[in-house]
Amino acid sequence: MKAHSIETQASITPSKALTFLKEGNLRFINNLKVNRDLLQQANETRDGQWPFAVILSCIDSRTSTELIFDQGLGDIFSIRIAGNVINTDIMGSLEFACKVAGSKLIVVLGHTNCGAIKGACDHVEMGNLTELLSKIQPAVYQETKTTDPNMRNSSNKKFVENVTKLNVRRSVKTILNRSYILEQMVESGDIAIIGAMHNLDSGMVEFMDDTWVSSKKEIESNVSFSENSEKAEKSAKAVAASQ
Repeated sequence: MKAHSIETQASITPSKALTFLKEGNLRFINNLKVNRDLLQQANETRDGQWPFAVILSCIDSRTSTELIFDQGLGDIFSIRIAGNVINTDIMGSLEFACKVAGSKLIVVLGHTNCGAIKGACDHVEMGNLTELLSKIQPAVYQETKTTDPNMRNSSNKKFVENVTKLNVRRSVKTILNRSYILEQMVESGDIAIIGAMHNLDSGMVEFMDDTWVSSKKEIESNVSFSENSEKAEKSAKAVAASQ
């Protein structure tokens, strides 16, 4: 299989990019990899790259996006940071991938049994990790389904799962809130954004369809979710402070 060219990239829509990733993950979980000549792809991309998607994922060694989506050299941008959190450098990378390099889809990929999420759930403080985990804390406070204070920690798998998904949703929201460039590209239909969860047990990636943002109307809907999330977070913080 050849690497993507400027022509093939231009022909891909955000929806088609999502289909490519879904098909690749299906191959991965069935151990059916596409036959690729990686040396040939390296030669084809030495003068330029035309990835169709950019994936923001965790640094976890079990979540290599090129592998779990069965993609080759030059197919996707991979941005990795513990807990798939957002900062200025991440935003700049996303803007480069889409506005400059032409990627059509942004995926925020969380995963089960995430160490960074567990650390945030347990309010871990350690060196520079403290600041990183503070970016996940809002999702911890936003989780309101677990009411027993003794169950709001990493020993509760369901609590960790809930926080992980909320963290993905918040990252999708933050991308839209912090980048006028990407917001405009979504409004014009040039790109879309979606959240997803990688199950380490099965290898399957579940795309969170209700996080799909590909139009101005969906941006407005996401803003509404954001406002409700902030209210829930403030309420949860108030409850936690009183306990």
